[in-house]
Amino acid sequence: MGSLRLERVAKEYVTEGNSVPALCDVSLEFHPGEFVAFVGRSGCGKSTLLNLAGAMDFPTSGTVWLDGASTSTLNDAALTRVRREKVGFIFQSFQLLPTLSVVENVELPLMLAGRPKSRAVATERLQWVEMDTYADRMPYQLSGGQMQRVAIARALANSPSIILADEPTGNLDSATSEVILALLGRIAKETKTIVLMATHSLEATGKADTIVRLQDGRVTS
Repeated sequence: MGSLRLERVAKEYVTEGNSVPALCDVSLEFHPGEFVAFVGRSGCGKSTLLNLAGAMDFPTSGTVWLDGASTSTLNDAALTRVRREKVGFIFQSFQLLPTLSVVENVELPLMLAGRPKSRAVATERLQWVEMDTYADRMPYQLSGGQMQRVAIARALANSPSIILADEPTGNLDSATSEVILALLGRIAKETKTIVLMATHSLEATGKADTIVRLQDGRVTS
């Protein structure tokens, strides 16, 4: 099971010669099976926090510990493995490849990781999100909610330690959002995956086990 800990993390960006703080002195720890919502206004640091948690970016100071390793000390090969095998990503815009079928979209990260029996595993992940009967369809033949379920199956493909969901219900109606949020909660509980979600939605926040509120780059509660 995976682990994730942020220890006095700060992140600054340099814009036109000026340093702009995005996160300030953030210390958090997450546990297997936990469904966490990061909530706050645009620019509060939610997406930066997701990027640091997924080793897509690195802190200016402090340490991000992912499965016991500091992300800042990993070389390029190790970072590629971490991002491919330990972290799953879910986006607001789904980001399915339009030229691949449903099952091929889910199978792709398995093939990139060199996993055996990739088609069988992809099919099993689709069964998990109740989309296996759509395996041969193309993304344009799906509704928004169906595309997001396929994206969730793809995020689960390599049995990651952590799933990062950036506004996963932002393009969905309220009824479909309920289904997706329930699915994310179920994933956390049944697979013991840490699910971290950035959201503006109060309804989405209400489905999480833990709420992390951010304001001006700081955790307020």
